[in-house]
Amino acid sequence: MTRSSLMPTKPSFNSWVTCLQPNPQASLRLFCFPYAGGSSLIFRTWSANLPATVEVCPIELPGRGSQMRSAAFTRLEPLVAAIAPTLVPYSDKPFAFFGHSMGALVSFEVTRLLRQEYNLHPVHLFVAGRRAPQIPDPKPPVHNLPEPAFKDELRRLNGTPTVVLENPELMELLIPTLRADFAVHETYIYTPQAPLDCPIAAFGGLEDSEVSYDEIQGWQEQTNAAFSLQMFDGDHFFLHSAQSLLLKSLSQKLHQIKD
Repeated sequence: MTRSSLMPTKPSFNSWVTCLQPNPQASLRLFCFPYAGGSSLIFRTWSANLPATVEVCPIELPGRGSQMRSAAFTRLEPLVAAIAPTLVPYSDKPFAFFGHSMGALVSFEVTRLLRQEYNLHPVHLFVAGRRAPQIPDPKPPVHNLPEPAFKDELRRLNGTPTVVLENPELMELLIPTLRADFAVHETYIYTPQAPLDCPIAAFGGLEDSEVSYDEIQGWQEQTNAAFSLQMFDGDHFFLHSAQSLLLKSLSQKLHQIKD
C-alpha cells in the first residue's frame, strides 16, 4: 500500500481528531494533545487566536468527549500506536504538534512513531509543561494512591477546579480517566533514538513545582534542528493562566513556518 493511497484529499474528522472550526483553506494543521484528564475542549478558543492559515485539530483521547464510551489507555505505547495511524490521512498538508504535560510526551512519541512507520514528520513540535523524555521522573507515582491521597494530589497540582473536586458524582466519573492518564505518564520508559529533524519549541511555567527550567531545557537533545525555550508566569497550568502570551508566541512561530 502506498502512502498516497492512505491520504484522501479532504480527510473527514474522526473520533480521535476533532476540529470545532474547520478551515479547509488553511495551509497547516496544528494537532493539540491535552494534559492528563484534559479533553479537546482545552483548545476550543485557539483557532480565534492563531493565524488564519492554521487549522487547529485537537486530539480527543479515550474516556472523554467523543470517545467517552471508550476506556482510557493506561500505557503510553498502545496509546501512541492507536493515535499515529489516525493522523496519516491528515498528512496531505504540513502539520505541527502541540502537547502540554502528558500531551507533550504523547506528541513526542507519536512523532517518533510516524517517522519510523510512515516516514512522516511534523514541521514543528511544541512541548509545554513537561521535562525532557530522557529525564526520569524524580517523584513517586500517584496513579495508584488511595482515593483521598489521589484527590489531595489533584488539589496540589491545581489543575482540577475545586467545584469539581468537591462534587462526588463528577469525581466518580473523572477519577478512572485521571488515574489512567497518570499511569500513562508515570509508567513511561524512555528508549533512545536518533534526534528528530523538526524544530522543537519548549514552554514552561516559572512557578511550576513539577518541572524545572533545566528539565525543560533537556528537550534540546531531542532535535537536530532549531530549539527554543520560553518561560511564562504561572504554575504547571500556565497553559490557561498565560494563554494569551502562549498563543502569541505560537502565532509568531507558526507564521515563520513555510510550506
